[in-house]
Amino acid sequence: MRSPAAILGRWAIHIAIWGLGIAYLVPLVVVVLNSLRSAEEIAQTSMIGWPQIWEVSNYIQVWSTYCIAQTCAGIRPYMLNSAMVTIPATLISTLLGAVAGYAISLWRFKGDRWIFGLVTAGVFLPEQMRLIPWTIVLRDLGMTNTIAGLVMIHTIQGLSFTTLFCRNYYMAIPADLMKAAHIDGAGFFRIFWRIVLPLSPPILIVTVIWQFTHIWNEFLYGVTFTTGQQQPVTAALIALSAAVADVPQHGLQSAAVVVAALPPLLVYLFGGRYFLRGLTA
Repeated sequence: MRSPAAILGRWAIHIAIWGLGIAYLVPLVVVVLNSLRSAEEIAQTSMIGWPQIWEVSNYIQVWSTYCIAQTCAGIRPYMLNSAMVTIPATLISTLLGAVAGYAISLWRFKGDRWIFGLVTAGVFLPEQMRLIPWTIVLRDLGMTNTIAGLVMIHTIQGLSFTTLFCRNYYMAIPADLMKAAHIDGAGFFRIFWRIVLPLSPPILIVTVIWQFTHIWNEFLYGVTFTTGQQQPVTAALIALSAAVADVPQHGLQSAAVVVAALPPLLVYLFGGRYFLRGLTA
């Protein structure tokens, strides 16, 4: 039978967890509720309240007709920009990180530890330190203010994370399995495609979810290296919030935030358990 102290401690832990969960959810609930309220209702009451009239039209207007930076096409083109950046950058950086992690962990060569240290050092470098180098690179390549430029930035910078994740996961693959493949005459890429890659789904799911969420939510590079119709949705949200109007459009802005947050939220909701399993593995 548990002692009163143990029961009290267990209740304290549950209360703390529920408190933290509620604290994280309150801003989301406020934004969702405001996205279904009119600007007049919010102005007459407060930013926190239950919708008196459900303004579903906020989502329709934000998606297709709301004016952002003098372009009245809604948030839809910017969502497409984010998808065109996020999907290829996620897939390419994950595949390259898997190959790099495989090479560093299972193919020992002189200087492999130094190379791994240099690659993973990118995890700890602040993004602000990379702005000027990337500005020079994009200028010299003629890729300033382009979707392809953002794809290149996120692909290269994502290699630090994907290589780190994959390398640590591949270290658990038995050395005898690699030796057997060598004896059978398998080379570098054949071992990767036939042996390593089929064992990789747990860590690949982790890297895909991590990269997708990080790239979609990234703001600094989007607002620095793109303008106008080339911007991702995170940069477009700032332009939307800066729009001048007689009545602040809090309902429309909240609807835009909800729409922009849906893709990474859905990815995590449907893949969250696999993400935790992959990290554990």
